[in-house]
Amino acid sequence: MDYEYLFRKQRELDSYIEENLESANREDLFRKKVLALQVEIGELANETRCFKFWSRKGPSEQAVILEEYVDGLHFILSVGLDKGLTYASAPLPNQEWDQTDAFLELYRTIHAFYAAPNQDNYNTLFRSFLLLGQLLGFDEQAILKAYQQKNEVNHMRQDEGY
Repeated sequence: MDYEYLFRKQRELDSYIEENLESANREDLFRKKVLALQVEIGELANETRCFKFWSRKGPSEQAVILEEYVDGLHFILSVGLDKGLTYASAPLPNQEWDQTDAFLELYRTIHAFYAAPNQDNYNTLFRSFLLLGQLLGFDEQAILKAYQQKNEVNHMRQDEGY
């Protein structure tokens, strides 16, 4: 995956959003972005329904799940940029997780990064997110295309005063 491209596009979107913020709203962006990331991951889990042992209803369509996944990607890129961190491609470890395990691990790594926002914790967070994407059946091309589409939507929403 072209991570340099993703970080560049996210930097552009973040700059566009933040140039319209009042200075008081800029003070606390990292904290708010981390919470937003957690919420987006919850929305993603909800669409997969992997934890809903009480329900027989299946997951949402793959396109809906992918859109939620790239919403999370936007915030993972953004929190890294806030701390001056990026991610370089690395082999993903073999994990024998189901989706529920992957979501729980992702929440754990988000918290660890929030508590200590350093490169090692960011790499672990990013890998955890990528492993979840792999479990959900997404390849790099699908993720990149969906990110580009959602990034355009996010720019349009800013233009429209979202």
